[in-house]
Amino acid sequence: MIDLSINKEGLANNIKKAKENGIIIPKISQMQHPETIPGAIQDKLKNVGLWDINPLNLFRITWKNEAKESGGLFREIPNYVELPSSLTGVPCRIIAMAGKWFPTGCHKVGASFGCLAPRLVTGQFDVNKHKAVWPSTGNYCRGGAFNSRLLGAQGVAILPAEMSQERFDWLHEIGAEVIATPGCESNVKEIFDKTNELKLDPQYMIFNQFAEMGNPLWHYNVTGYALADLFEAVKRPGDKFAAACFTSGSAGTMSAGDYLKEQYPQLKLAVGEALQCPTILNNGFGGHRIEGIGDKHIPWIHNVKNTDMAIAIDDEDSQRLLRLFNTPEGQAYMKEELGLDDELIEKLTWLGISGIANVLCCIKAAKYYELTEHDVIGTVLTDSAVMYGSRIQELNDMYGAYDRTAAIVDHNIHMLNLKTDNMKELGYADRKVVHNLKYYTWVEQQGKETAELNALWYDTEHTWDAVHAQAKDLDELIDAFNEETGLLKSL
Repeated sequence: MIDLSINKEGLANNIKKAKENGIIIPKISQMQHPETIPGAIQDKLKNVGLWDINPLNLFRITWKNEAKESGGLFREIPNYVELPSSLTGVPCRIIAMAGKWFPTGCHKVGASFGCLAPRLVTGQFDVNKHKAVWPSTGNYCRGGAFNSRLLGAQGVAILPAEMSQERFDWLHEIGAEVIATPGCESNVKEIFDKTNELKLDPQYMIFNQFAEMGNPLWHYNVTGYALADLFEAVKRPGDKFAAACFTSGSAGTMSAGDYLKEQYPQLKLAVGEALQCPTILNNGFGGHRIEGIGDKHIPWIHNVKNTDMAIAIDDEDSQRLLRLFNTPEGQAYMKEELGLDDELIEKLTWLGISGIANVLCCIKAAKYYELTEHDVIGTVLTDSAVMYGSRIQELNDMYGAYDRTAAIVDHNIHMLNLKTDNMKELGYADRKVVHNLKYYTWVEQQGKETAELNALWYDTEHTWDAVHAQAKDLDELIDAFNEETGLLKSL
């Protein structure tokens, strides 16, 4: 469970800082139901840009923002893309919630809130004493740095040196301290080594997304809730929620699947990874280009016992489709040959590299389970193409200028031609094999206890279930924090 014990000195300092900076903290229930956000806050948001460094943007940590760069309020259902069969080649419906319309353009701002908020409203993190350290493979440290800035704290971002240049530029722009570790997306051990080095200095407090239970708490209660809302809003007579697929970086989104499996017991939950680093599929390792996923270990917060399938995605597929969706030539092909309308073509730019990989997981799962037009698969789009302009240019440099022939080839080979290879349905023993891999990262290297590891497998009630239920306790602490600042009363 998440430690919610109070540090009175730290809490007093945080309340004082919040008063000075006009910080009101949103509740998990408001992220589920943004229509319950006080009207005075909603009125102020009409004059605030989505990416502005403004504490009011904490209230835009929800899947239900209007799709506006500035002044947007909230929708009844999340922003989403439904990918048609003419594009995917499978008869089932694939619906993907869009992370583009979060502050920072990525849903990781929510996961980082889930990790920081419990320590902030209990005083365990003291804004006068601590710097918040965000070890990440790209987007989580962006979300953490953003939330740190909004909450009046100094953020420290740790990420691999080979991540996209757009990430580094943005982090420097908002004033985060940035530490680049050696390697690419899958070089997480190097991130952990730097994190452990910083941990020796008491001014640094580590928010490790791979181990912080605030991450699954947020995704279970906010992402899972939103996906269920989306399905209920778009389902047709006879439709069933057949599957959900999420690639695993920190595995936070997999807890959204935990929620969905409770609501829709027939649902299959699949985890995706890069074929070039198939740790779950066959204990593999290696570098890859699907930024945000696949890190040569099993995250502590992945509830493996509840995972039905593992799917490996070739990083070449995601790269090629990134260009298809984001070039004039690719978009012309989709309009003229596939009959996609302008609105959908624009929405396909909402798919970043890992979002594309999520969709490819859905397609492979649909083929494996032989899903029909009455089945729906859900997933998320972590970020959009905004963070990958440099990657598209690199592909142009590598393969030459894009044209219609390349678009036809990319769509047919890298999407329509997907097969049911490099995937495995996980039985009880298979799942336990994957779970046991946690020992080598978390017990041998990162200081966890064997008893803790066993509890994650054998004691669901007092581990996963207990964490998911702590949203109510966290909301009560947030209410008390906001009451002490007095800012809600003065709106």
